[in-house]
Amino acid sequence: MLRRVLANVGRGLAMGAADVVPGVSGGTVALLLGIYDRLVGQIAHLSAAAAAVLRGRLRSAFAMALRAEWGFLVALVAGIGIAIVGLVEVVRWLIDEQPVGLSAAFFGLVAMTVVTTRREVSRWRGGLVAIAVVVAVAVFVLLGVRAGSVGDPAAVVIIGAGALAICAMILPGISGAFVLLLLGLYDPITEAVSDRDVGTVVLFGLGAVLGLGLFSRLLQRLLERWRDAVIAVLMGLMAGSLRVLWPWPVGDVDSGGFGNAALGAPPASDLAVAVVAAAVAAAVAVGLHRLGGRQASS
Repeated sequence: MLRRVLANVGRGLAMGAADVVPGVSGGTVALLLGIYDRLVGQIAHLSAAAAAVLRGRLRSAFAMALRAEWGFLVALVAGIGIAIVGLVEVVRWLIDEQPVGLSAAFFGLVAMTVVTTRREVSRWRGGLVAIAVVVAVAVFVLLGVRAGSVGDPAAVVIIGAGALAICAMILPGISGAFVLLLLGLYDPITEAVSDRDVGTVVLFGLGAVLGLGLFSRLLQRLLERWRDAVIAVLMGLMAGSLRVLWPWPVGDVDSGGFGNAALGAPPASDLAVAVVAAAVAAAVAVGLHRLGGRQASS
């Protein structure tokens, strides 16, 4: 029992660490660890229970809540929370001081996740390949757009940002942190976490709960009915998101993949470090995938 709890806390730590980095999704790590379908199913189950409460069906809601895998969910959420609170300052420092190495490492991680995820499709057909390619190209183009930082966001903006970011966090390839960057809210939200600004964090959390409840049930139905097509879409999302993680944006070679999404050529001085970081991260991704395959049922 303790071993399972610790394993799920560890999975949450890995997901939370990924969610803090713009361009990387905790959903990517969940796929690597083999718990993605299980996680989406549990979130959808709880959102259905919450909907039953709102309709006044308290007995039904209570019965549904009892069937949830609380041990799995609580341990996972605890790990995610610990990672976000504990690593947000570290990641902000790495983005400022070691952006090329950090970008390259997560580039290797996500790229290898695309490769390993192809095995999740039962049978590749021409239509599925086309879906993955079209989604990858669309995401690649879309991620070329960035927004400036918002100085003092209103409460409704923070709630909306929480809803959008949490939906992105459970989609491999779409980073909740990067969605905040697109909205100009990455700095305000991460600063609120660092400064223990309870009001902002609660508003963001409220939006996250609302977004998660609505989106998870849709995603679960899609996975149940058209799983291969959904996996192809997710692979496209991850492949397109590599644009965000390219370590050398044009005009800002010292900012890594976190300055802008205009792709530039790598300078010779950074190339060796970036290649090593990407290779190590890719090897970690393979290890996580194999570990997840053995322990997904724990």
